[in-house]
Amino acid sequence: TKDGNDMITNRCTRGLTENPEAKQIRQTVFVEEQGFHNEFDAMDAEAWHVVLWKDEHAIATGRTFPAQGETHAWTIGRVAVRKPYRGQGIGALVVRKLEEIARQHGAASFMLSAQVRARGFYETIGYHAIGEPYLDEYCPHVTMIKRAGEDNKEELP
Repeated sequence: TKDGNDMITNRCTRGLTENPEAKQIRQTVFVEEQGFHNEFDAMDAEAWHVVLWKDEHAIATGRTFPAQGETHAWTIGRVAVRKPYRGQGIGALVVRKLEEIARQHGAASFMLSAQVRARGFYETIGYHAIGEPYLDEYCPHVTMIKRAGEDNKEELP
C-alpha cells in the first residue's frame, strides 16, 4: 500500500520468511549498531511484520502480536529505522501501521518495551510509560501503553 505523497509503501506478512528485509533491518540496527545479542526469538514466526519501502529501499520495520495471555492487548516491538531515514517521521509510520494491523485483529490497547532514550518519541505518538525502567541486555527500557483510538499528539506525515 502507498502512504501519502512520499511514495512510501509497506509490506506486511506473518512471520519473517516472506519479509526477509525485516530481519536485515533489525540485524543492522539492533545487533550491529546497538550491540544486542538476543534480537531474534520464537515470536518472530507468529508475529505480523511490517517493512516500509521508499524508492525500492527497505527503510524501516516493526512487529506486532497478541500480548501473552491477552486477547485485546497487542505488543508492538522491534521498531527499527535505517540511519539515513531517521528523524523524518518514519518510525511513527511503522507504529501506526502496526497499530492498524493489531486493531484489525481485535486489539483494544497496545503495549511496548521502549528503550528509555526513545521514550519521548513514543510519548509524541500517544504512549504512556508505566512502572519503573528495567534493563534488557544492559540497556534501560520502560513499558509503555496506549489505548486503541487515542489520538497521537502530533500529525504524522
